[in-house]
Amino acid sequence: MSLFTLRRAAAAALGTAMLTTAACGAVTPANESSDSGSTAGGGFQLAGYIQDAVDNGEELEIRLSYHDPSLAFAVPIRDGMKRGAEEFGVNAEMIGPTGGDAAEQVAELQTLINQERIHGLAVSSASNDALKPVIEQAYESGIPIISFNTNNPESKQMGFVGQDLVASGEALAKELLTVLDGATGKVVVVSVDSGAGWSNDRFAGFESALKGSGLEIIGPVNTGNEPSKAYNTIESTMAAQSDAIALVSLDCCSFTAGAKWLQQSGNAGEIHALGFDVQPQTVGYLKDGVVDLTISQAPAEQGYQAVKLLADYLKNGTEISSVDTGVKIVDRKNVDDVPVEG
Repeated sequence: MSLFTLRRAAAAALGTAMLTTAACGAVTPANESSDSGSTAGGGFQLAGYIQDAVDNGEELEIRLSYHDPSLAFAVPIRDGMKRGAEEFGVNAEMIGPTGGDAAEQVAELQTLINQERIHGLAVSSASNDALKPVIEQAYESGIPIISFNTNNPESKQMGFVGQDLVASGEALAKELLTVLDGATGKVVVVSVDSGAGWSNDRFAGFESALKGSGLEIIGPVNTGNEPSKAYNTIESTMAAQSDAIALVSLDCCSFTAGAKWLQQSGNAGEIHALGFDVQPQTVGYLKDGVVDLTISQAPAEQGYQAVKLLADYLKNGTEISSVDTGVKIVDRKNVDDVPVEG
């Protein structure tokens, strides 16, 4: 029996197989005699080919499947992933569909699972419902699998790394109320993908925290990710809601498009603007007074922690548990102290 297997058996005997609330299923020891990723008693069992790779000291292959690697937000996630790969001695790469196509993401993951060439997976779901079956496929095949950036709590993920999206929406609402200082009126909400799970979660928290505030929420309006189209959508939406007192974004990219519109239309300082992430453009808009504040979700830490959880589990038998990367409010006072995300 390998040292790796002994560690896992000891951990199981101590009863530490419970995961945090974002995780599903218990982790059970790997079985050296198993040639497949079958499960025993409903718990996770490491695939035989992965156990062999660990025992033989092979370089472990970890993949982070991001729902759209073309997004600017993917840059700091990839940087954190690379830092984690170097620190923990694994080969980690970011994959995923350009444009956020869920069917393409599923097909790519199914191919990787069937090839039996990867040893750990982290997934940011383009669609929670669409990705649940393939997450289950990975789990049942004996591949350690977690979610990052976008949570998929009803799937068979073994943990989650990222911001509590509902809580981040609540935080955004509270900051908006502070900025508005008792003013009431229309608040336009925009998102690059209003149908995505992450957008729904964030908006749910935002909407819930504003109940009884007297504010009228318009949206969320779907802008898409292409910059010029996002700008045009925001321009036409704001023309139809000319009496709006605030423009709120649920993500980085519709936020920068909205800020650009505020600046070019002469509405900067007249309409309050709040959103997410610390993109280089966002930093400029903050310093110029075009937007009020933004919320960071530590994307580099998401990439780093995703690799760390999987590498520690595979190499050391460390139990997988979820990591909340938190909510950090960034405004003109502290923007120079916060790493740029992109």
